[in-house]
Amino acid sequence: MVGWFARLFVAAARFALLGFAMAALSATRASTLPEEVRLPSADGTSIKAMVHKPGTAGPWPSVVALHGCGGLYATVGMRKGLINARHTAMAEMLVGQGYAVVMPDSLTPRGEVELCTQRMGTRSITQRQRRADVQGTLTWLATQPWAKPEALALLGWSHGGSAVLAATDLSHASVPAMKVKPKIAIAFYPGCAQALESGYKPSTELILMLGALDDWTPPGPCIELGKRIGAEVNVYPDSYHDFDNPNSPVRLRKDVPNGVNPGQG
Repeated sequence: MVGWFARLFVAAARFALLGFAMAALSATRASTLPEEVRLPSADGTSIKAMVHKPGTAGPWPSVVALHGCGGLYATVGMRKGLINARHTAMAEMLVGQGYAVVMPDSLTPRGEVELCTQRMGTRSITQRQRRADVQGTLTWLATQPWAKPEALALLGWSHGGSAVLAATDLSHASVPAMKVKPKIAIAFYPGCAQALESGYKPSTELILMLGALDDWTPPGPCIELGKRIGAEVNVYPDSYHDFDNPNSPVRLRKDVPNGVNPGQG
């Protein structure tokens, strides 16, 4: 687990090397609480998104951050109904570096709260919808006066990490046709089996962040994918799924029917 936070700062520095503007780490704070907006997904669904903006003058390079199967919001505890701790921590870190952050909600506009307890193959929300939401969010971002359309990035966790892959896979017909494209994509512990099967061809630079002990979305397929396409792959020893969550100790979830050992958690 040690080192992931520092590694993300390195990844953020790589944004700058690709033409992103980056402010001093301590110079920027969010100007207001996150703003809720509505925007059209590429599949026609009206989705909502939470927008975090720096307190400095824009326009800013911007990150589209994609939630996992648990959704964007906390479902228990004092933060119930609010953006959960992991997403909040990431937004604060990126805003502190001078990035705007947009977090589209792919679940609640479609009548779902979470997907984690649903078996693969039974889910009504798949990577087709997630890819459409990415495309819609990028297109919307490019029209905002506070965003730099030439300096957009994708970042996602788990199911959202798989969405990063789905939205940057040139083997899908809609991806090469995208008029607004990210400069870089970072996927935390995505499921990579589908990308391997589809013959994934990246539309942008890809960085994979994996936990060596992850038994939900195991690192093996992602390591293989990284080797195949020449992506940067970071595997963190002694780390499980969700290793970057600031408020989550290692625990066993037996309500999850998917993973390396289906039915065993």
